Amino acid sequence: METERLLLRPFAEYDLNDLYDYASAPGVGETAGWLPHESIETSRDVLQSYLDKKDTFAVWHKADCRVIGSVRLHDSWTSRNDKYKHLKAKEIGCVIAKNYWGRGLATEAVNAVIAYGFSAFGLEAFGIAHIAGNSPSRRIAEKCGFTYVETGEYFSAQLQKKFDDIRYILLRDIESAGDMPREALT
Repeated sequence: METERLLLRPFAEYDLNDLYDYASAPGVGETAGWLPHESIETSRDVLQSYLDKKDTFAVWHKADCRVIGSVRLHDSWTSRNDKYKHLKAKEIGCVIAKNYWGRGLATEAVNAVIAYGFSAFGLEAFGIAHIAGNSPSRRIAEKCGFTYVETGEYFSAQLQKKFDDIRYILLRDIESAGDMPREALT
């Protein structure tokens, strides 16, 4: 997937140093429920999981010729929600390097994945969630057209802490909602 400033592609082994650079910065992982990478070995293990699962895209910044984050498609909270479990849906998780925050790059990456998921995978919906208080992630969800659904609970094993989990949905179209009451779509 390509946008004006980004290329979203599978991770490769040569992305290890870029992954470590952004994932080791304080403040990046904690807002998503994970600890900063303390060593290159931690990043190597995470990278290997990306290579094995093939569910995470590297966010390549064209101008700087480096990976500055990731966008992951994974099982969604929607599969556990009676109103949405009938939908073919994935959840989007996005991380961008701290020194690239505030430039709209995460929104650009998420919008590209949404378009790709609806067209290439035939998805009917996307879920997205963030830890309460993570205002930048809330703004990304809003800018990408997601609608707030509920507040749940998220337990971070790495941080050994429970958080309020703010959940949103983006439907491909009204027909995707099936027999859901109209008020459930707003």
